[in-house]
Amino acid sequence: MRIGIDARELCGRATGAGRYLGGLLSAWASDEQARRHSFVLYTPESLTIRLDARRFPTRLVPRAPGVWWEQVRLPRVAAADHLDLFFAPAYTAPLALRVPTVVAIHDVSFVAHPEWFTTREGLRRRWLTRRAAQKARAVLTISDFSRGELIARLGVPAARIHVVPPGISARSASLSTPDEPRVLFVGSIFNRRHVPDLIRAFASVARAHPHAWLDIVGDNRSYPRQDLRRTIEAEQIADRVRCRWFVPDADLQSLYARARAFAFLSEYEGLGLTPLEALAAGAPPVLLDTPVARESCGDAAVYVPMNDIPAAARALERALFDEPTRARVLAAAPQVLAKYDWPRVARDTLAVLESAAR
Repeated sequence: MRIGIDARELCGRATGAGRYLGGLLSAWASDEQARRHSFVLYTPESLTIRLDARRFPTRLVPRAPGVWWEQVRLPRVAAADHLDLFFAPAYTAPLALRVPTVVAIHDVSFVAHPEWFTTREGLRRRWLTRRAAQKARAVLTISDFSRGELIARLGVPAARIHVVPPGISARSASLSTPDEPRVLFVGSIFNRRHVPDLIRAFASVARAHPHAWLDIVGDNRSYPRQDLRRTIEAEQIADRVRCRWFVPDADLQSLYARARAFAFLSEYEGLGLTPLEALAAGAPPVLLDTPVARESCGDAAVYVPMNDIPAAARALERALFDEPTRARVLAAAPQVLAKYDWPRVARDTLAVLESAAR
């Protein structure tokens, strides 16, 4: 079977959807069942992942990777490749393709909370995602929470939705518990992730603990725009917080290993990968108490209520300094992390693709 894949998320510096696709492709590269198929990757520029060119041929489709590229340029090139199926790993798919499609929709934040998006972006996302879901033979998503959202907010029939949680990239745990009280946040900065509240909660910790640090890694994509620097300066902790919009993977691994706690105060996610990566590296996560956070991390986290900065500060204190809390969270980690295995994800996803092609 020839499977076409929109691979533009693997261009440049990959975020969540790119890491999801990269994990799948890497697992398919070594999976015996996947060897029966070829995967044709469509991309506007060179990929950041190395794969066997015979099994994963790449089609360069020049142009900026926006709606025109996806809906006009890509279908013209793909039409000559005699595909049996097309897999779209990031919310939308080319509507003009005349082969069965499978689309992965990780969350529907743009429907649930349109106020987090510009009018134009929100309309584009809602229209294209809804149409892609209607056209698809199958829809993949990453949590039971997102499955419920797809049914309730997009009207996708339950029988066409398949829940396959993603894998977690290996992050080497520290050989010993980090002594320095460092808190880490990793992820694109959206309003729903309440990074200003995290800064304010950390400020309380920093005043009580002179050696505490906060590392923030992520591109600021908030709307309305959040001025993190102003919040840091207002809390008078500019010398205790370091913000970077991107770090190479090796540096990120080092940050995970050095973190004594991880904070991710998000009120809406499809799943939330970076808290799980932190857990795999031995850093207890501090999360907002939401249904999807409970589904993803279970007992392996410290939970705080919404809009309660003092409670978030107390949770950071516990994750950093309270040894019984740390031991409880980390003892629950292996059972939680066992669900997020890339070989299993690859097999389950491929089974959905094969069924849709039939």
